Amino acid sequence: MTTPPAIQIRDLVKRYAPTGKAPGKLALDGVSFDVPQGQIFGLLGPNGAGKSTLINTLAGLVMKSSGHVEIWGHDIDRHPRNAKASIGIVPQEIVFDPFFTPVEVLDIQAGLYGVPKAQRRSMDLLRAVHLADKADAYARSLSGGMKRRLLVAKAMVHSPPVLVLDEPTAGVDVELRRQLWELVVKLNREEGVTVVLTTHYLEEAEELCDRIAIINHGKLITNKPTRELVDMAREKIVVLTVDRDVSAAPQHPAFLKSTVAGERTVEITYDKDRMNAGQVLALVQDQGYAIADVSTREADLEDVFVRLTTAG
Repeated sequence: MTTPPAIQIRDLVKRYAPTGKAPGKLALDGVSFDVPQGQIFGLLGPNGAGKSTLINTLAGLVMKSSGHVEIWGHDIDRHPRNAKASIGIVPQEIVFDPFFTPVEVLDIQAGLYGVPKAQRRSMDLLRAVHLADKADAYARSLSGGMKRRLLVAKAMVHSPPVLVLDEPTAGVDVELRRQLWELVVKLNREEGVTVVLTTHYLEEAEELCDRIAIINHGKLITNKPTRELVDMAREKIVVLTVDRDVSAAPQHPAFLKSTVAGERTVEITYDKDRMNAGQVLALVQDQGYAIADVSTREADLEDVFVRLTTAG
């Protein structure tokens, strides 16, 4: 039997009401995709693409214009309470009362979800996000990184099977980013939480996500396993150091691009579906160059992202 998706979205449309003489903005234009259970799923797109509108629709903060959305099998229109109970949202903004302690923040949030006192796991969550020693400190005294981790714990008080993180590492330092991603991977692998994340750090999405959807101008432009998406980038670059100064880069019809990168260095871009690095080297040597050093660069998710979001 096929496992049902954690999130199912079909023909989702959101058009905001017009303001004054300005027409209503079409933020989501017939978006359809599934988020498989148990995966870390990346939702990428340029600023203004519709990512936040989609996440706020899942959270119940934005009312869709049309379409069908289910979270853990619960229709957000027909069973809104069950849908909301199945998802935890970590917003971009740091939002909680600064005059409560972290343990109070979690207890209050659990109460809002109707979690009985005996079933609340506030201290367990604080230990999971490495904040147990700050349980009784005022939340306003926490560092930015601690507040981010507290938001993750806050989103998990009702043990939702789906966790959504909206730009969780925007504006934070490298060490905190690493800690947050370690926490996300732990939640996914050890507790089976399905994770949806948006991020501007494409190298993180490439490393963390099992599958990635990209939206642009409110439309879904691709939804593929991460490795398959990266493989869409056919270009590869070989950097050659040659035995003498180069005034003009060696050219050949098989090269997509060939440029001088230094006194004795050239960069040649080629289609890896049509040739390999050895053939590039042979063509350069045929033009009288001896090669002293070679390095290559594979295309990555950023190359694919730029190509897909700038097409047309």
